[in-house]
Parts: sequence; C-alpha cells; structure tokens
Amino acid sequence: MKNKLGISKNVFVLGLVSFFNDVASEMIYPIVPIFLTSVLQAPASIVGLIEGIAESTASLLKAFSGWFSDKFKKRKIFITGGYSLSTFAKLIIGLAKTWPFILIGRFIDRFGKGIRTSTRDALIAESSDEATRGRAFGFHRALDTLGAVIGPLAAIFLINFLGDNLRPIFFFAFIPGVIAILLLIIFVKEKRVETAKTVLPKFSLKNLSPSFKVFLICSVIFAIGNSSDTFLILKAKNLGLTTTLAILAYALFNLFYAVFSTPAGILSDKIGPRKLLFVGFILFALIYFLFGINQSSVFIWPLFIFYGFYMALTEGVGKAYVSLIGEKEMIATSLGVYQMAVGISTFFASLIAGLLWTYVDSRMPFIFGGIMAAIAAILFVVLERKNVEQISTKSL
Repeated sequence: MKNKLGISKNVFVLGLVSFFNDVASEMIYPIVPIFLTSVLQAPASIVGLIEGIAESTASLLKAFSGWFSDKFKKRKIFITGGYSLSTFAKLIIGLAKTWPFILIGRFIDRFGKGIRTSTRDALIAESSDEATRGRAFGFHRALDTLGAVIGPLAAIFLINFLGDNLRPIFFFAFIPGVIAILLLIIFVKEKRVETAKTVLPKFSLKNLSPSFKVFLICSVIFAIGNSSDTFLILKAKNLGLTTTLAILAYALFNLFYAVFSTPAGILSDKIGPRKLLFVGFILFALIYFLFGINQSSVFIWPLFIFYGFYMALTEGVGKAYVSLIGEKEMIATSLGVYQMAVGISTFFASLIAGLLWTYVDSRMPFIFGGIMAAIAAILFVVLERKNVEQISTKSL
C-alpha cells in the first residue's frame, strides 16, 4: 500500500531508519579525520588506510549477506543486526586513545553496514514496483542524506557547546542510532516466504546480465579514483577552514544531496538511469579536477554544493539501475556484488589518495580521481553501445 508520496510503508519507515542512523553516523564521520590528525596525531596515510579497510570490509560483506538473504528469503534480521553493530561501534570510537582503536571501531561500524545494506536495498526493491523503483530509492536516499545534514550540524553545535572537545560527540551519536533500531524492529514488516522450496541460485558471473557486467566494470574503474569523502574535509582544512566551517561545508554538501535525490530518482524513472549515471560520472570528473587545482577557501563552498548534486544523480539511481538489470530472484545478490566490487575499489582509492596526499601533493588525489571518472564515463558509453548492438544482432 502506497502513501501520498507514491511509496510503500516499508520504504517510508526504512527512510526514517536511515535518517536517524545517518544523524548518528554523520555526527562523527566529519570529525574522525580531524580527531585522528589533530588529537591522535596520525598522518593522512593512516586516515586513508583506516577508511580503505573500513569501506572494503563493508563491501565484502554486502555480497555474502545479500546471497544468504536471497537463500533464506529473510531481510529484516540482517538489517537489524547491521544497524545494531554500527550503533555500538560509536561507543568504541569514543573510547579510543590511539588510532588502532579508531580502526577497530570503524571496522565494526562498516561490518554492520556490510550486513544490512544489500538486504535493506532488496527490501526497498521488493516493497516497490518497477515503474517507481527510482522514486523509492531516491526517497530513501533523500531521507538518509537529510540525516547526513542534521548530523554534522549537531556536531558543530556540540563542538561549540563542549569547547572543541570532540570525544563526547561519539557518545551523543549513540542516541539517534538506538532510535533507528527501535523504528526498524517495531514498524518494518517483510512478507512471509516459504523457504523449504527455495532453491539457492548458484553464484556465478555467468548468471549476471551483460548490462550488469558493463556497469560493474565501469563502476569499478570509477571507484578506484573515488576516495573517501574524508579527503574533501581534509582539503577544506588544508585551505584554512576551521573545524566548524569544514564540517559546515560537509553539511552543505549533504543538504544538496538530500534535496536533489528524490527528483533525480523520479527523473530516472522517466528518462532511464543510464543517462543520469553518465552525466554523474562526467560531473564528478569535473568537480574533482577543480578540487585538485583550487587553492582558495572561498571556492570550496560551491564545489561541495556541486558534489552533493553529483551524489544525488548517481547513488540512489545506481542502485535502482542494478535492481532493474539484475536477475529478479537474485536482487540482493546483484546489489551485493555491485557494492562489494565498488567498495573493494574504494579501499584502493582511499589508500592511493592517502599515499598521494602524504608523499606527492595534496592536489594529486583529486586529479587522479577526475581522470579515472572520465575514463569510466567513456567506457560506459562505448561498452553499453556495443552490448546493445550485440543484443540487437542476436535477436535478428
């Protein structure tokens, strides 16, 4: 049953769950690199290492959790367990005295994300029809990202209230995380499915559609240059912004990300996701080049705004696209494989960015990312065109 927004109750509640979880996560996400480099005196290479390990952990688990979820036809148990781990991880980070404890906390946090993400996205897909799939993912992404606006603003308030004492913020972040878990447990429902007759589809790349393989290849190439957003925050600090202003710039990025996510999803339903994804790749390349060559703190603000617009065009739209071109009985698996491949690439992206920043120049991570995005955009057009031509030839 859909509401006036054209989405189901499950999609609406999952949006609220992601909202509160992101309020919690984004209260601490922009201050983690600052906490590491300023309080714990860790170099940028360690920031890259931690973020790379954390994100790759999440990505590896997304495929496996999606596969098991498809096997047992269970979604909610994976989603609940994942959000719970991420919530309790914030307490561990808050207690950290050295950077390895930050690594442990981020590992547990992303372990939880890896368990929940593919199954949550599969439940969103199953709770909406194909004609409004982009709208559903766009709405979810909008609420998720709205939490990413409120979170940094809450962090700014707490920084000023606590007198630049960052550590207590990690404990305050625990509260909205608990609210998210309670909403999930009480209000999200999944259909009862008879599992005894379920045959687990064998995991093989041969079972994936040609369009999925093309998008996967392009996404991996793109992701190798798409390092953690913590480097954008470090760039803002590097150009002279205070901790408060750097976090505010990050909040501004998330605001525009939230505002444009639902319209981007609706537009994707009308014109198709391929066009939006191509535009997103090109836009990212341009933005990262500008981040790299920019030496003015003034221009940081519009760059963060356009970066939010890019995210709106690609994040939810990309998941909707995968759910449409993947096999229906393997929705969670397809989403998991996609996110796993992207996440593993993100590990190398963050590691490379940290090394380039530390040992070459702080501009190089962004120039490298722009080049990889441009290559991915060109390949996406060329390979997909060849794929369509091959399908047309076979049908004759």
